[in-house]
Amino acid sequence: MRKSIKKVISILALVFVTLFVYKLIYGEKTTATTPIILNEISEHTVDLRRNYASKKYQTNTPQNSPIKVDQKYEKIATIDTKSNKYDFEEQLIRKQIKDFDALIQFEENKGNLGNRKLNLHIGVPPKNFDAMYKQLVKIGNVQTKQITKKDKTNEYKELNAKKASLEKIRASLIDLKLKGGKIDEHILLENRILEIEQQLQDLGVSLGSFDSENEFCTIQFSLSEQNVTKLSFSYRITNALEWTIITYLQLIASLCFAVLFAYILLLVIEKTKTLIKNKQ
Repeated sequence: MRKSIKKVISILALVFVTLFVYKLIYGEKTTATTPIILNEISEHTVDLRRNYASKKYQTNTPQNSPIKVDQKYEKIATIDTKSNKYDFEEQLIRKQIKDFDALIQFEENKGNLGNRKLNLHIGVPPKNFDAMYKQLVKIGNVQTKQITKKDKTNEYKELNAKKASLEKIRASLIDLKLKGGKIDEHILLENRILEIEQQLQDLGVSLGSFDSENEFCTIQFSLSEQNVTKLSFSYRITNALEWTIITYLQLIASLCFAVLFAYILLLVIEKTKTLIKNKQ
């Protein structure tokens, strides 16, 4: 009996020591401090340039006649990452921007040392978008990433149609002005022509974003600085011991419950067998 008790105690002690050593070796050695959340800069507060790209392809009609399609689309990638090597990662980002012929269209640096954040709005040539995205998601510890693509072909056609309509109205008003008339009518015509000219200029700016020379896709990149503190050995021992005690007790409780359940199950089985024999 004593040998059996000693054997059981030895096994339980070995389990405890094994858990403790495991946690001490493979437990956390560092901890990351959570940065203070600063106010984000969004497209609602900053007038960011909209980037558009185009894709030309052919499609067949029901009559099997090919039609050339010039699709206009907007493609945006969002990457939010943290790093404890802020300066190194920032230089790496700027190198990637240069290597892929991209442009920084908006840049924001905020926060003090240890709590810095960099927000970038990057215009990327469509042919380099996928390759650059794959490189940027390797930087730091990525928290979120997302790619969205929206078709803008109808919007582009509507802008062109509106431009053509305004140009016709302007031409008609200019013809009316050349026919002469009263001074007040002439002034009203002139003011109306100026309004249309302003609308045409605004349309020109919007349509300019769709020009093949200005074709870009967008990557919105956010880099947050994350400080990492090395945990002391005494803290790691205390933490490992606390975790081991809790885990050990949970393990023993589960084992006791399993043994008790098995014992009750055996009693039920034996009782059932006895009742069956008595009936027979």
